[in-house]
Amino acid sequence: MKICFIAHSRLPSTTANSIHVVKNVQSFAQLGHDVQLLASEPVGEGVQADSIERPAAQLARFYDLKPAAGSDLPFPVEWLPASRRFHRYDYAWQAVQHARKMGADLVYTWMPQVGLATLLNGMPLIMEVHEPPTGRFGTRLFGLILRLPGRKRFVPLSQVMADIIQKRYPLFSQRNKSFSIVVCHDAVDLQPYTALPGPSAARARLGLPERLTVGHTGHLYAGRGIGLLISLARRFPQVTFLLVGGRQAELEAWRARVKQAGAHNIIMTGFVERQLLPLYQAASDVLLMPYERVVAGSSGGDNAEFCSPMKMFEYMACGRAIISSDLPAIREVLNAGNSVLCPPEDESAWAAALEAMVGSAELRQKLGQQAFLDVQNHTWLARSERVITGFLEA
Repeated sequence: MKICFIAHSRLPSTTANSIHVVKNVQSFAQLGHDVQLLASEPVGEGVQADSIERPAAQLARFYDLKPAAGSDLPFPVEWLPASRRFHRYDYAWQAVQHARKMGADLVYTWMPQVGLATLLNGMPLIMEVHEPPTGRFGTRLFGLILRLPGRKRFVPLSQVMADIIQKRYPLFSQRNKSFSIVVCHDAVDLQPYTALPGPSAARARLGLPERLTVGHTGHLYAGRGIGLLISLARRFPQVTFLLVGGRQAELEAWRARVKQAGAHNIIMTGFVERQLLPLYQAASDVLLMPYERVVAGSSGGDNAEFCSPMKMFEYMACGRAIISSDLPAIREVLNAGNSVLCPPEDESAWAAALEAMVGSAELRQKLGQQAFLDVQNHTWLARSERVITGFLEA
């Protein structure tokens, strides 16, 4: 099929949303669909959309994409202007008109504004839902999209998300015949995780200290549990704590906290390229996801109840033991067989879990192997097949 993907993510960007969009589009291209990605570029306040250079090779490297024959990218990308004054509605309408002109069989989006414009233009719609509608206008807009005629499919990021929306909108039910719902968690590209070295060999390649290491990768936003990691580092001075990622301002603030705490066994790398991320994860014997009870996303807010982090699947693909906060959407993927789940912010429980991991290579191996087996069903290709199967069939 010819599919037009319409996103509001800034490209390139280190946000999880940006990475999700690009990996998702790539997987549809790998399935043989004719795809194009439209991205927004804010204009106004002296910014012109065409003034920013985005070489294809640079984008491919940034997202670790597999190029198509004769191109640096596996799919074409085009940027359209989006005025801050119009809250992306101008962009949504332009993008849907672009999809019509290219003869797209369907529009795939993460934006309610695009969902509305797609249905008003009589085109089939697949819309991912990563957070519940908010605000008076947002909730009404989503309700309107539900009621408008047209072929449509919604893709909540977790069953928890689907349940939240269904409680708010009785029409949003899997028994409703006017549209379809396919719950799909995030996913992982397994290829970069094949033939990874063991922890010791990975540490040697990266020049890291040779001792048992626990790792955390990703942003350092509020609610990510970095304070808990510092406390655990002080409890386990014989262990290296490897924190990979984070924007500069947050990184500097946490480095000051680490210095003040005297946690000399913490290494904070800052941002690393995606090509190197699997190797850094492989350098850890244990990987941690210490989310707090309130978790901020890249755009703020609180997504603790329904977050389904991409790094969870990367951790699993790495084949390392995982300790994670026990949150509802995470529990849909992780369990006692492939991880250790701890109450958020319960330092004693986390310390006990980590002590068990540090003391037992057998436990680490058992959990890591099961996580690797379980993640085989969570690839981007498998996810895209689930999303698209049967959508346009009579």
